[in-house]
Amino acid sequence: MKSQLAIYDMDRTITRKATYTPFLVHAALRLGPWRLLLLPLVSLSMLAYAVRWIDRARLKEVNYLLLVGQGVAPDRLEPVIQSFADRQIATNIMPGARASIAADRAAGRRLVMATASYRIYAAAIAERLGFKDVIATETSLDAKGRIIARIEGSNCYGDSKLAMIQAWLEGEGLAREAVHIRFYSDHVSDAVVHRWSDEAVAANAHDRLLQVARAEGWEIVDWRA
Repeated sequence: MKSQLAIYDMDRTITRKATYTPFLVHAALRLGPWRLLLLPLVSLSMLAYAVRWIDRARLKEVNYLLLVGQGVAPDRLEPVIQSFADRQIATNIMPGARASIAADRAAGRRLVMATASYRIYAAAIAERLGFKDVIATETSLDAKGRIIARIEGSNCYGDSKLAMIQAWLEGEGLAREAVHIRFYSDHVSDAVVHRWSDEAVAANAHDRLLQVARAEGWEIVDWRA
């Protein structure tokens, strides 16, 4: 019998709103409120991304550097992470997503979160929701062991997300043909993972993903109401 996996994206699939910029602002307020003066530079970096001067991964690194800083000791950042995760659980989780996670757990599916968000805070949110396995964008450490803006490996997005899920399966000793995978996401960038999964679910999908989901015959759910 195949092992049953339920893999969930996080931002706007489980959460009502994206979490990355709110995390950076939350961290800035607690670690160095003066950094909020750099928000206009954050807007400029987003413009640079929009005109394709920088890619999504570099955008994340630049904004992290601006609002959190070049290096923060893990023990100093940890209370910030935990308070942010508490706030997300209290205010930013869709009830329909909670119900779906509970149903998958009750059905015996292993819960996995696969998100482009940084692991440093996504894992804290995932733990509170009952996920034991998290695949996410990793931060790097400097020579002093401080968390820095540079992404370690790949940004867990699009084709890279699929590659990271596949690497995780291999690391867990799970052959693809030995597992049945149900995958939930809201965004068309994850269509490559939808197609690779056994059960594709377009959750709270934006227009482009809705078009693909209807053409492919995928399940469509909306937890935003």
